[in-house]
Amino acid sequence: MNIKLRLIVMNFLQFFIWGSWLISLGGYMIVTLNFTGVEVGSIFATMGIASLFMPAVMGIIADRFFNAERVLGACHIAGALLLFLAAQIEDYPSLYIIMLFNCMAYMPTIALANTVSYNALEKNNMDIVKSFPPIRVWGTIGFIAAMWVVDLLDLTKSPMQLYVSAAASLALGLYSFTMPPRPPLKSGDARSFSSTLGLDALVLFKSRKLAIFFIFSMFLGAALQITNLFGGSFLDDFKNTYPGSFGVEHPNLLLSISQISETLFILTIPFFLYKFGIRTVMLFSIIAWVLRFALFGIGNPGDGLWLLVLSMIIYGMAFDFFNISGSLFVEREADPAIRASAQGLFMLMTNGLGAFFGGILSGWVVDFFTSGGVRDWQSIWFTFAGYALLLAIIFPFVFKYKHVPDQLKAIKH
Repeated sequence: MNIKLRLIVMNFLQFFIWGSWLISLGGYMIVTLNFTGVEVGSIFATMGIASLFMPAVMGIIADRFFNAERVLGACHIAGALLLFLAAQIEDYPSLYIIMLFNCMAYMPTIALANTVSYNALEKNNMDIVKSFPPIRVWGTIGFIAAMWVVDLLDLTKSPMQLYVSAAASLALGLYSFTMPPRPPLKSGDARSFSSTLGLDALVLFKSRKLAIFFIFSMFLGAALQITNLFGGSFLDDFKNTYPGSFGVEHPNLLLSISQISETLFILTIPFFLYKFGIRTVMLFSIIAWVLRFALFGIGNPGDGLWLLVLSMIIYGMAFDFFNISGSLFVEREADPAIRASAQGLFMLMTNGLGAFFGGILSGWVVDFFTSGGVRDWQSIWFTFAGYALLLAIIFPFVFKYKHVPDQLKAIKH
């Protein structure tokens, strides 16, 4: 099989696994298992806990001891077993522990899949910069496909979504062992734990500009998963007021517009970065988060469906203009010797600390506006919108940065 096609299959399954439960698990836990907002938020916060150290640990193992494709396969097989167990658990303490271990198995595979992909392309004498993005986009397609499968099979409020994810994880685990071998690096080339985690880049906090950037990255990281946590249960709560409506009957199909938008907004990033610079692009992202939450607050699956669709479209700007543009900014500002560590630090602040605090705090907000089992979603979403608005007001005053268009072209690898 052509190596590009093999990598497309790998990336498709990599994110199909995640898409099978990430968007709908919150609704399943709230609606079917009757978990509280704090309980749901804390389970999603396990992704943040796992992201703090597991990618670094597995990166070290792949760099020093075992082939990367074998580590990738072992992680996915372990994840499959844990997801299979999670599907059979209905109490909060047990599900929390199982999902924590599942995230510890899954989160490192995102970076490991990239490593295996880069190695395969390099071995086939292909330009990684040109060849990988068209392959990686199939990961997003896999995520969307999983959302559609779970929705069309009516599994959004069922533990069966975890079985679907487990099956895909087992398939990818076995498939990973067939990928081109990527052996451990020579001792002199292997990165240290602190370097992989991004701790070598802590020196960047000496720069006021970069310190403010990383702090805001953490604050914005807290917003990344909020609609994933509670979007499904939000739409389900309209089942009595808008029975049979598209959003209630097919929540994952509606929410998948966000991921479709994400793939499209990625293409606009070069234009916006060259035209406006990172400071303005980041501000666009923060304002987009304000609109994302506010439109959820005033929309509904009936006559307000267009407001929800607009929110899904805006998500692409909110997510990409922060994640992708922020990564490019870090790549340019960091010294070449610590660029890899700087990217690790960026991930630590967003997907680690940010995701952890976002999961916990958002759960508190949902429970605060819940009385007698009835959730005041408008107040919930407006609270999140107010949080993003506060960041939007503060950010341009504290983050001082002069845009020089040609600087983006100066990134050297």
